[in-house]
Amino acid sequence: MGKKRRALVIGGSMSGLLAGIMLARRGWDVDIFERVEKELAGRGAGIVAQAELIARLNRLGLDTSDLGVVMTMRRILDKTGRTALTLACPQVLTAWERVYRVLRDAFAAEHYHRGNGLRAIEQSGEGVLAHFSDGSAIAADVLIGADGLRSTVRQQCAPEVVPLYAGYVAWRALLPESAIPPAIHSELFMDMTFCLPPGEQCLGYPVAGPDNELRAGQRRYNVVWYRPADEASELPALLTDAAGVAHAISIPPPLIRAEPIAAMRAAAERLLAPQFRAIVRLIDEPILQPIYDLESPRLAFGRVATIGDAAFVARPHVAAGVSKAADDAAALAQALDAEDVAAALRRFEAERLPENRKIIERARHLGAYLQATQTAEERARSARHSIPEAVLAETAVLDFLYA
Repeated sequence: MGKKRRALVIGGSMSGLLAGIMLARRGWDVDIFERVEKELAGRGAGIVAQAELIARLNRLGLDTSDLGVVMTMRRILDKTGRTALTLACPQVLTAWERVYRVLRDAFAAEHYHRGNGLRAIEQSGEGVLAHFSDGSAIAADVLIGADGLRSTVRQQCAPEVVPLYAGYVAWRALLPESAIPPAIHSELFMDMTFCLPPGEQCLGYPVAGPDNELRAGQRRYNVVWYRPADEASELPALLTDAAGVAHAISIPPPLIRAEPIAAMRAAAERLLAPQFRAIVRLIDEPILQPIYDLESPRLAFGRVATIGDAAFVARPHVAAGVSKAADDAAALAQALDAEDVAAALRRFEAERLPENRKIIERARHLGAYLQATQTAEERARSARHSIPEAVLAETAVLDFLYA
């Protein structure tokens, strides 16, 4: 019997757990390191559990029977609140915490390390050495960067790759089902519902409640409103808190100034359907999410690889984030069946780069009409993808990828 090979996974969220589980199932000795001390939580994050993701989890033997809320219908409301268009589209809608908990429970707790971030990486022909914030140094055969948009692994291996602002932001929130008035609940709750002010998009749908609760009355409503915001004149003000501190990439919800929130609420009263105006009034502490693209030209760096959002971040309209992470992890685990780690990672890169680029490009097409500024090509995309029929048929659907 040969020596058991060791993998270090940096990042303990979805992509890190998926990679850790898949490698462990193939006989690897795997440790996951998460820099955040507390248990992770996806505040404000509702997600579509794509059929491909569910199938992947099932193949791992994980129970997906109660993964989320089953929705069958999509519709668009006009500004008066009347239904302008409908489309049957069965999907499972859930919360970030629900999928995370399924994965977290499937990975050995003693090999999941919180509060210990990566500081530096050294490589040789024999292996990789990771230096951590607690002063330790751990050797392994391979190191996997699954540490998201702000990836430390990517910054060390490809510092030139940075997030690019897409030209718009999302205001979002998760509301308790019990807080929604009955009349609004009966109209909105069990569908994916859109409202399309000119150059904007607001949508809402049901997801699992706290502690992964799926009982009626205990679920939550995920609402997202995409609005243009110019990078030079508007975004800096949105990301500056009341103390005058400018935040990079994102701003914690409690620090968002009162003025942008008030402007958002006033715009809702002018632009949204009555049902969504009522929803916005229920939001106590909205979350502001600037939308970014991240596209890496490489995924393999010797014995180091990046996966998930550490490598590619697509705009949310394709709802491919977790499915993409699962496909990355599966391709990586399969490639690493080979003895030559560096060669295996190159094969992984060759397989996954085209697929990730396809997702990024599709997301850009769907979101082009939301941008504060547009090129001539983006205006052409907008003419196709912003019409109501296209929004209903294309949002959060992966037919383009798996066809």
